[in-house]
Amino acid sequence: MASTATNVGHGLAKVLGINLHYRNETGSDRVTRGESAFSIESADSYVEGEPTAREWLHDVLPNGRELAEYFASLFPFVHWISRYNVQWLIGDLVAGITVGAVVVPQSMAYAKLAELPVEFGLYSSFMGVLIYWFFATSKDITIGPVAVLSTVTGNVVLSAEQKLAGQGISRDIIASSLAIVAGAIVLFLGLIRLGWVVDLISLPAISAFMTGSAISIAVGQIPSMMGITGFSTRDATYKVVINILKHLGRSNLNASFGLTALFLLYAIRFTCNQLAKRFPKRAKLFFFLNTLRTAFVILLYVLFSYLVNRGHRANGTKPVITTLGTVPRGFQHARVPHITTNIISSFATELPSTVIVLLIEHISIAKSFGRVNNYVINPSQELVAIGVSNCLGPFLGAYPATGSFSRTAIKSKAGVRTPFAGVITAVVVLLAIYALPAMFWYIPNAALSAVIIHAVLDLITPPNTVYQFWRISPLEVIIFFAGVIVTVFSSIENGIYVTVSVSAAMFAFRAFKAKGRFMGRAKIHSVVGDHLIDPTEEDKRESGGRKTPSEGEHSVREVFLPIDHKDGSNPNIQLEDPYPGIFIYRFSEGFNYPNANHYLDQLTDTIFKKTRRTNPGSYNRPGDRPWNDPGPRRGKETEEADARPTLKAIILDFSSVNNIDLTSVQNLIDVRNQLDKYAAPDTVDWHFCNINNRWTKRALAAAGFGYYTPENPDDGVTHRWKPIFSVAEIGGSYSAAAEAEARENRHTQRTLSQGRSQDIEAAHAGSEVSSDAGSLNKQLEYSKAYGGVERNERGKSRIAVVQGLNRPLFHVDVTAALNSALANAQRKSH
Repeated sequence: MASTATNVGHGLAKVLGINLHYRNETGSDRVTRGESAFSIESADSYVEGEPTAREWLHDVLPNGRELAEYFASLFPFVHWISRYNVQWLIGDLVAGITVGAVVVPQSMAYAKLAELPVEFGLYSSFMGVLIYWFFATSKDITIGPVAVLSTVTGNVVLSAEQKLAGQGISRDIIASSLAIVAGAIVLFLGLIRLGWVVDLISLPAISAFMTGSAISIAVGQIPSMMGITGFSTRDATYKVVINILKHLGRSNLNASFGLTALFLLYAIRFTCNQLAKRFPKRAKLFFFLNTLRTAFVILLYVLFSYLVNRGHRANGTKPVITTLGTVPRGFQHARVPHITTNIISSFATELPSTVIVLLIEHISIAKSFGRVNNYVINPSQELVAIGVSNCLGPFLGAYPATGSFSRTAIKSKAGVRTPFAGVITAVVVLLAIYALPAMFWYIPNAALSAVIIHAVLDLITPPNTVYQFWRISPLEVIIFFAGVIVTVFSSIENGIYVTVSVSAAMFAFRAFKAKGRFMGRAKIHSVVGDHLIDPTEEDKRESGGRKTPSEGEHSVREVFLPIDHKDGSNPNIQLEDPYPGIFIYRFSEGFNYPNANHYLDQLTDTIFKKTRRTNPGSYNRPGDRPWNDPGPRRGKETEEADARPTLKAIILDFSSVNNIDLTSVQNLIDVRNQLDKYAAPDTVDWHFCNINNRWTKRALAAAGFGYYTPENPDDGVTHRWKPIFSVAEIGGSYSAAAEAEARENRHTQRTLSQGRSQDIEAAHAGSEVSSDAGSLNKQLEYSKAYGGVERNERGKSRIAVVQGLNRPLFHVDVTAALNSALANAQRKSH
């Protein structure tokens, strides 16, 4: 008896004029009119239920347990901190101190890229590594100032400073506001678990962005390294190159510091790499020496600068070698961030590029090192980590920070064990902030520029990698070079937008212009060397009756390949439609509103070329014919004989389709109506196979697909048709595995009793006829053709249909769909 809710719903539908069976949905008695009943006594009946909106909400909305898991996932450190041990601590100490020795000079250099005093780089480094470990799902990532994000921040700061001129707002306030706003956006994306949005940015786009940015940053640091002044290094890269060449004569003594520092950095790295190869037992030692090369070079040139400038600092005169100057001790800029609508509006247009850089640098690095070190990160949780870091960092004066590739690589190779290594790095940075500011005065600007150039040049995509891109996807290499060229001739921000936009446009183009494939049937054999795998009786006798490894497999089977061989299959294999008037069509990239028309136009065009109208003389008068099918010319009574078959059935392979929408279903309905007129007085059978989603089945069934429609439902005459179902064995004690084991046990028992029964069989030779009859009965009983599986208590095989009985035209695979189409093809016109 129907429930009260069902009765209310049906009553409301009747009042509103909603026809609940407007397409003869499954379950209606009208659907089964004229059909043969599926009657296999041993098969369990199965009627597939449709998914409901309540079920969808139940799957989407979290329950109490899932909410608890969500809040627990926000603090991943609770899962491992209780198991922290001495061995982990030793690894974290080594890695943390090593990264700390690198991050101090790098952070000060990157602060100059952000157009900020160098102490702000130290503040950003301290807050990044200190906060990140609470929320981290990656043990390798080091958050702090990076070259690309610092450059983007510098561009934003200069642009906003011009817009806010006269309001007394300093650059560090603008940078801190940018960090909080961008961090809040990223934090929101992480909290609602939208970390997958990063996957929308393709690898060529990321590589182009990193390569173009590295070139732009390196070129912009050459003037400082050479001591050249008199022009802006924030112009487009090609302009900076031109100005460097024009003003090369202005270089001074700073160039001796910058060029030699850059040479020394590369010389140390090359020497350590070569020694590690030559002495592999000491590779770890040379790795740490290589890692500390930046700190060594900075300390060495601090000594040189001290020897040259110590008198000038005492006298207050201009130093011979340009240095950082006074760096305040401690956190002199700690405050509650000052954010106003005017500040936010001043950089609102540049905010998307900042957020994109925050996302792609951090997530791409985290994923890469997670794969290298055999662990999986949670992208959404990583967004939470960098969002919190950027929201809290400005309270101590930090500017936007994200994951650093170079420092992450150093940390990974140093043997880091847990994210707690960030706390060790924070201690090192803290000591530098309070203990080393006096020494920072002597750091040469040219040496810091050499450090930046040395760091960013490693971000350039090598030519060999670009060639590999070309081998995999030539079109995406064009996107790569487009991004690099735009970055060099325009700006880093425009390069980001171009690569992301072009990648999205290429994805959309492929989705809109997706092409399906018409499939043909081919019979194939499995071959090992020159031996055709075919476990015949002769092979079995030669093997002494034992099972070979291939026995039980189908050595001869049918497969379906694209008729046009666009998949790379051998074109010498002749493929045709499986039966005249029956077509198998496979979608390539989903079936939704962007590509539905393109797919179905290709489908109908091919069908019209390969088939003829079922009844070309069905028009009583010439005026009844459509304009696009005018018929024979005047004076010709009949058309020439057409040997093409009539359209009988279409099989759609949904193996690449997950969801369909209203537009695609309506287009399918329109094509069905069009082809039914083309095939009149017959109708076209639509078979579907490999449907992966229950909602897709529901949508198709609501549109009238999935079950047979009589040719002439109004004339009261129905044609018998043959429903073909796929059945499978029920598991457990009725499975094929259990039957095989039982059969093997019976064979063993017969072997053991064979010797004892020989005399008895000789004595009763006269009863051979009756024995043979019993043996025949046993063969029939266990024959595969008669359902030779383990019997139930009634002596019947236990099997069940795979697809629902209420949707006989939804099939488990192409073969089942083709068998069903072939079984009913004879009742169609020829």
